[in-house]
Amino acid sequence: MDVRLSPEQVALRDSAAQVVDRLGPATVAQLDDAERAGKLDAAVAAAGWRELRTATGDGNPWATAVEVAVIAEELGRGLADAAFLGPTLAADLRRLAGAPTATANETVALGQSLSRLAETDEDVDATAVDAHGASSALLLLADDGDGRLGVITLGSAISGADLTRPVARQDGERMTALDGQTRVLDADDMARWQSLGLAAACADLVGTMRGALTLATEYAKERKQYGAAIGSFQAVQHLLADAHVAMEGSRSIALHAAWAVDALPADDALAACAAAKAYCARAARSVCETSIQVHGGIGNTWECLAHVFLRRALFSTEVLGGIGRNLERVLAARGIGGDDGLR
Repeated sequence: MDVRLSPEQVALRDSAAQVVDRLGPATVAQLDDAERAGKLDAAVAAAGWRELRTATGDGNPWATAVEVAVIAEELGRGLADAAFLGPTLAADLRRLAGAPTATANETVALGQSLSRLAETDEDVDATAVDAHGASSALLLLADDGDGRLGVITLGSAISGADLTRPVARQDGERMTALDGQTRVLDADDMARWQSLGLAAACADLVGTMRGALTLATEYAKERKQYGAAIGSFQAVQHLLADAHVAMEGSRSIALHAAWAVDALPADDALAACAAAKAYCARAARSVCETSIQVHGGIGNTWECLAHVFLRRALFSTEVLGGIGRNLERVLAARGIGGDDGLR
């Protein structure tokens, strides 16, 4: 694979960066600024980024998973509190099912562990993720045969661990089959969809690492002790250097995962994306905790943005499975199991 972004992808990245830099929250207090958040949401909607995986005339998506990852990384870097991951995954499910594009804001409902798409007969308390402005969410109608999708109506979004992406619960018991579904989703379809979700979550983790590392680096340049910037101390330099290496390594494997979604067979793509998720999740926690450590005492206060990056990273880690769940996926894809003494 060619890891270089095309000119079009560079332009897409730059446009996303401009939107985030202009309208993303620069302080914890700005997370409560409804006017700013509304402008950011409107900008994301107007750019059409949530429709990147909607179907073209031949059933293929408008954009590859690489373009989705490019946007997700920039949104993560800027702690963008506008819906993207959830609507993108919902749009891809509709495309795979041959259903028309949603007429209202929509996301996906995940099971209690957040490691998979919710199923009606198992997940009474399904969690709709990335629920900014979403009125409905998609899930599997397990009692109607494999691969049939259902729609649930959502209540008001509520804050969770991630301060930038609220979640929502089902409003009442009303559930309907997805209108216009023409294809039953098979195992390959679900593997492909999971791969997209994992790749997008990896990209968000990479962006979150970038943002946390930038925050810590800028602070290290300005904060002085004993008459010198703390960034001149070797111990701090080592922390930031290790964090940078972890972030760059994560970006490489995340780009491979995004490429794999559309380029490899479904099972191979899922294995690549699962490996990337396990790697990025482990690195993201370390990098975000390093950012808090470099900030010293202030890093543990509510007013410092460092904890917001950590919260976002921890939530993205759980979306479609954390480290252990995705290592299991890799082992299963490679035919390694209990007989090998690894489970």
